[in-house]
Amino acid sequence: MDGKHMQIGEVAARTGLSLRTIRHYEEAGLVTPSARSQGGFRLYTETDVARLMVIRRMKPLGFTLDQMGDLLDVTDRLDATDRLDADADAEPEPGERGALLERVREYERTAAEQVERLRVQLSRAEDFAATLRARLPEGESRRP
Repeated sequence: MDGKHMQIGEVAARTGLSLRTIRHYEEAGLVTPSARSQGGFRLYTETDVARLMVIRRMKPLGFTLDQMGDLLDVTDRLDATDRLDADADAEPEPGERGALLERVREYERTAAEQVERLRVQLSRAEDFAATLRARLPEGESRRP
């Protein structure tokens, strides 16, 4: 386990997620606090923060909670097979690593497709905003 533990408020500040959202992801089984304080407060590590950041990055791309959980499971299993590969006495299941990598490739393709759709939407939104600006009197500043 990595060293320092953080309470949920610090994790929320670092990830940009609300306390409620972090708790929701915990209830959905996507993240589990690494420990609890004597007072029962959730305690997280850098590994937990990294996991939450993966979830945060998947959300705007339209991935479901099930898909997020699946990808996190795949990456956890890949990490485990990497540790097994490093251990000369342990052997990973034949073909397991390749199958897991193929699932990651599928998620990467889906993410790339969604990013392209979002680029098209953003371009259209920028065109629309430019159309509106063109209708405003010359020199009138736009509001942020």
